[in-house]
Amino acid sequence: MAEVSFHEVTKVFPNGTTAVDELTCTIADGEFMVLVGPSGCGKTTALRMIAGLEEPTSGAIAIGGEVVNGVSPRDRDIAMVFQSYALYPHKTVLENLAFGLRQHKMPADKIAERVREVSSLLTLDDLLDRKPAQLSGGQRQRVAMGRALARRPRVYLLDEPLSNLDAQLRTQLRADLKQLHQRFSTTTVYVTHDQVEAMTLGERIGVMSGGKLLQLGAPQEIYRRPTNVFVAGFIGSPPMNLLSASAADGRVDAGDLVLEAPGAPSGELVIGVRPEALRLMTGATGEHAMPVRVEVVELLGHETIVYGSIRGHRVATASTAPGIESLPPERAIVIARLDARRQPAVGETIKLGMSLEDVHLFDATSGGALAWSQPLTSRHLAGS
Repeated sequence: MAEVSFHEVTKVFPNGTTAVDELTCTIADGEFMVLVGPSGCGKTTALRMIAGLEEPTSGAIAIGGEVVNGVSPRDRDIAMVFQSYALYPHKTVLENLAFGLRQHKMPADKIAERVREVSSLLTLDDLLDRKPAQLSGGQRQRVAMGRALARRPRVYLLDEPLSNLDAQLRTQLRADLKQLHQRFSTTTVYVTHDQVEAMTLGERIGVMSGGKLLQLGAPQEIYRRPTNVFVAGFIGSPPMNLLSASAADGRVDAGDLVLEAPGAPSGELVIGVRPEALRLMTGATGEHAMPVRVEVVELLGHETIVYGSIRGHRVATASTAPGIESLPPERAIVIARLDARRQPAVGETIKLGMSLEDVHLFDATSGGALAWSQPLTSRHLAGS
């Protein structure tokens, strides 16, 4: 095992594109780190630079405390799992599992022992004589992971290994990856665009956009305290509701949503609230809520996702959809995750409320999170 570190690493391609911009972070020895972000954010380029498949334009990459700039991939003692499986089609499962070990001149008895161990661990024993064309997608990915595991390198690099699989297989293999890391505790860097994978797998998550590392921290830290509008909109499913607002004298106005928030800074803001933080209000005396017109209802069995609209403007980021196109421009989509026992009808107007501690405020210009005191009062929400 080994620590992996980036020190002000930049990668500029010959066409002038800056894929990674002054990346500085450290993946601890034995840690499972996930780099997450949309396509083109630089996460795969960062992974390929660890592997030695790309060389940084500037900065240093170290593995186990040793700078590996210029060191060939073969001499870095890493193993990589690709999105496309990258199995040898003419070789059997057994031969694919053993290939890397044979390349490293391991004795035959040790190779057989490693292959048996990995095959048993990944339930591949009945498939050893088959070739990749005879396997399902999930089986092929388990073989690819097994080939990397058999090597027992210092670092595992996984480049979107589950993206070609269906939802059920992704869930199963996520659990398999979690168990494998708990067993071997090998330093692992995992790249994905799927924030659900990032939240469930990573001990820490690095959120990237435009080649920059925007936030690095534990999954719950990033979920609860996003550092800017992009991270707020990217982490969470459905994404955080982000609405344009203006604030003055402790009153925040976002159209139909008006907050009495004495600690809020004055000026143009973005209000953020997660769908799961919204709740149906009963209309009892003393309760305040925003009126939401139901546009779309998704019944998921264990919960109900409601896409409603209010008077206001939803802020779209690179990671969030702008909303339902048929809505007039003066109305904004608000998404709520509600209890499955309540199924609002399309066209119905419901009242949704929240607590001030669930509200995030961001600067409208920079997108950065704003620190503000949140005094709890009986009037957390007021409808206009």
